[in-house]
Amino acid sequence: MKKLIRKGKVKEVYEIGDDILEFFFTDNISVFDKVISNDIPRKGESLCKTSTYWFQRIESDLNMKTHFLERTDEEHMVVKKVDVISDYDKITPETTDFLIPLEFISRYYVAGSLLDRINRGDVDYRKFGFSEKPSYGQKLSEPFFQMTTKLEAYDRPLTREEAKEISSLSEEELVEIEDAVMKIDTMMEKTVEKNGLIHVDGKKEFAMDENRDLMLVDTFGTADEDRFWEIEDYNKGNFVEKSKEFVRKYYREIGYHDELMEARRKGEDEPPIPPLPAEMVAKTSELYVSLMKRLTDGTYE
Repeated sequence: MKKLIRKGKVKEVYEIGDDILEFFFTDNISVFDKVISNDIPRKGESLCKTSTYWFQRIESDLNMKTHFLERTDEEHMVVKKVDVISDYDKITPETTDFLIPLEFISRYYVAGSLLDRINRGDVDYRKFGFSEKPSYGQKLSEPFFQMTTKLEAYDRPLTREEAKEISSLSEEELVEIEDAVMKIDTMMEKTVEKNGLIHVDGKKEFAMDENRDLMLVDTFGTADEDRFWEIEDYNKGNFVEKSKEFVRKYYREIGYHDELMEARRKGEDEPPIPPLPAEMVAKTSELYVSLMKRLTDGTYE
């Protein structure tokens, strides 16, 4: 019997059997933890197919365990179920078959929230090897590995010790995750680079299986989780966004992002997010579909 167990901002999760889930990728889009009222045609399809491609590559090329079982149609995917434990006190170093309650973010360039945090003074730019405040698009001297909460109302940046405390991961397990992220990103970079793209940053999620072996879960490597730029334009000093950042940029330009962040800092009611104009909906749909083709090396059209 099919049972809806979780309705996320862009994905619905159904229980369809013992230890088996079905993901339904909707055409919803969200930015800054806000769901926009517009549907983006073929967005769900692009995420489902792109995720399928990467999961299959991870398993075949890197021999890495994932929760992926099969893609059943344009917008549905079947995966292995793990427990989602929101009470950190119930996670121990012996817990198995559970979602690690963290998001793992890898950054290779100064962009997005990293630039925001540098500009606010929340992060010292000198830790990245810069002698002066960097500008948007500068390459980091080495990858920046960051962790945030996953199951809280808003993603919260964590120190290494905080991350280990709430997840009950050992230092060895955390290092294993870091190594896995770097291997995955290296494979992704080689694929997208030959298709004219730069992999700027991205986030991933992991679980521990029934033997407490690491397992890649959720979705990754899509326009929602990762950021990409056009190589040719970047080399000319321009930044052509090929990800959901295209939509985030629109809301920054109209002033909504600043208004929202100010309300959150003050603990005030958050302003509703305006819908996208029709032209932006069309351009966003085109971006997702065309990017799917390039990210999957032409596997999906």
